[in-house]
Amino acid sequence: MKYIPSLDKNFKPFILELEKYNNEVKNSKNSVSFIICIERNDNYNYIYKYNIFAENKENDEINYLIAERLIKSILWTVGGYKVYISGSKKIADRIKAAYSKGGEREFDANFMSKVYESKFEVIYCSDKNIPVEKKCSLSVGGNLDGCRIGFDAGGSDRKVSAVVDGKVVYSEEVIWFPKTSTDPSYHYNEILTAMKTAATKMPKVDAIGVSSAGIYINNKIMVASLFLKVSKEDFDSKVKNMYIDIAKEFGDVPLEVANDGDVTALAGAIDLNDNNVLGIAMGTSEAAGYINEQGGINGWLSEFAFVPVDLNTNSMVDEWSGDYGCGVKYFSQDSVIKLAEYGGYKFDESLSPAEKLKVIQKLMDKGDPLATEIYDNIGTYLGYSIPLYAMFYDIKHILLLGRVTSGKGGDIVLNKAKKIIKEEFSQYSNLDISMPDETNKRVGQSIAAASLPKIK
Repeated sequence: MKYIPSLDKNFKPFILELEKYNNEVKNSKNSVSFIICIERNDNYNYIYKYNIFAENKENDEINYLIAERLIKSILWTVGGYKVYISGSKKIADRIKAAYSKGGEREFDANFMSKVYESKFEVIYCSDKNIPVEKKCSLSVGGNLDGCRIGFDAGGSDRKVSAVVDGKVVYSEEVIWFPKTSTDPSYHYNEILTAMKTAATKMPKVDAIGVSSAGIYINNKIMVASLFLKVSKEDFDSKVKNMYIDIAKEFGDVPLEVANDGDVTALAGAIDLNDNNVLGIAMGTSEAAGYINEQGGINGWLSEFAFVPVDLNTNSMVDEWSGDYGCGVKYFSQDSVIKLAEYGGYKFDESLSPAEKLKVIQKLMDKGDPLATEIYDNIGTYLGYSIPLYAMFYDIKHILLLGRVTSGKGGDIVLNKAKKIIKEEFSQYSNLDISMPDETNKRVGQSIAAASLPKIK
């Protein structure tokens, strides 16, 4: 590891630990095949094969650690509720216990069960009983005809655009506080106000597209961090159909709601006029999405916030999932705040996370050394995490978006990540890693969101 984050010297990149493990297994000449298959809706699945050390007390822990982190990574990248494991019953039994009630990954199991409305299962089987691979590609977006509203529901600000025949005639972003509100009428009224404002800038509304953090099925909100404080009863009765209900206020117009990560990638594909685009949005959390070779999406979760990038077991724990080393603490406003505090900065604790981020951004504008160091560290995190993401996606372009990448700090993050990729991961040296211009960076997702629905 050539570059060590100066404020987080114990950072232990998962990709480097995985490469080290694979080399040691290969050189041991005492290995066995190990297969992971994770199945999601409609029997779509993802299969990952590698070799592990033959079972013995000396290697059992490292075998389990790598398998557990890989399974976690695949679950939050691809999604799924049924995990097939072949090659080690010992690992399969431990994984099953971890993803059971009271286990260390109970949150993950419950989350996936809710998303796919199916019981979470871990199944040990022989190689021949691993399901046949079944992939998925769904068309998405790129529709710019007519008068459209594009809405991007961020955790710290809401953005809206009015788009007429592909031209943006109006856009705005307004700070809001969805994660601290227990009353879903707050969310409803804020979203409706934004859309009504955009509607006044056009002669009519033909379609509405929404980019929002969370998981959506048929425009229904299945899981979304924006509604963290809303009770389950209110979520089921007032939140699940919220976007559908709001769209009705504008008449019977087409509506399409998509995960903000996929819309990030769509924004990149539209801007680049190319496919194989991985979009990463660094804001309140870390969102990601991917436009594949066919110009469609894989139907994956791409929830990078929960994908482990750091194998330092003493690293910061994500409050929601209770797990360590996950992307949300490395590629979001939480990372900026964390690193500032590691560097000795004392925030006014009355400030919200978004306001704390602004404090550091203002320091960055003045060339403050600590602020510069913070963004350099995030660039180091990114340089060692992109190769991990590239294990799962065929990438030509990576587009960085989100509030964290705004201003001078974003350039530091980008340049440091590029430097590490070039010097340490030559197999990915042809990756195009970029950021849109400042205007598109802030509202690009709401503009791309406007292109989601087809006009009847």
